[in-house]
Amino acid sequence: MENSRVEELIKAGIPDAEVKVTGDGRHFEAEVVSAAFEGKSLIQRHRMVMEAVKEQVASDELHALSIKSTKTPEEAAGA
Repeated sequence: MENSRVEELIKAGIPDAEVKVTGDGRHFEAEVVSAAFEGKSLIQRHRMVMEAVKEQVASDELHALSIKSTKTPEEAAGA
């Protein structure tokens, strides 16, 4: 799986998200910024990201996704 495909999946699940994915084709790291994270706990944010890729994880098309960061736009701007 390509990094861009993982980004597309996350963006489909969290439509306003800005997503950066790095990886080697099987193991990926994601940084996600979205207003949808406002008022959500860290675990809720991570669940939102994982929900977007759950089918690919279940089928082992996506072997591993490490969520490096989940921030609101304000948090990402350093506010």
